[in-house]
Amino acid sequence: MKPCADLSEPSPLTDADYARLAGFRHALRSFLNFSEAAALGVGVGGQQYQALLVVRAMPAAQEMTVSELARQLLIKHHSAVGLVDRLVDQGLLLRQASRDDGRKVELRLTGKGKRVLGRLVGLHRHELEHAGPRLSMWLGQVSRTAESMPEGEP
Repeated sequence: MKPCADLSEPSPLTDADYARLAGFRHALRSFLNFSEAAALGVGVGGQQYQALLVVRAMPAAQEMTVSELARQLLIKHHSAVGLVDRLVDQGLLLRQASRDDGRKVELRLTGKGKRVLGRLVGLHRHELEHAGPRLSMWLGQVSRTAESMPEGEP
């Protein structure tokens, strides 16, 4: 969040500001709850779906490593290793020797991983057709609130 222009005397938040922040939080949590349930519905966890999405989104010219996956998911390296282990065990992900450095391991989706991800992405796109406008509306309102919010407040 960008700091307020005048930090010496921040504008007090109004009841409406708090309501907008709560509305955005609710809309975001609703989408995240949908995402978790959709992933579980096809046999993977929410974080596993996110990992598959990140691996698939990596441009073909670049390599997806466990370290990069950890960075993208904002998790620790050892957590990413466990996540990759589970995805490999489920037949959704492959570990391959890096094309550029044989000491590194590159991650690739399997055919099954592509099918599972495709189904989940389709479900998410459909949900975003409905939730997207609501999220966008709340984000617009909350960004106006954030402009008047003291630095460091939620």
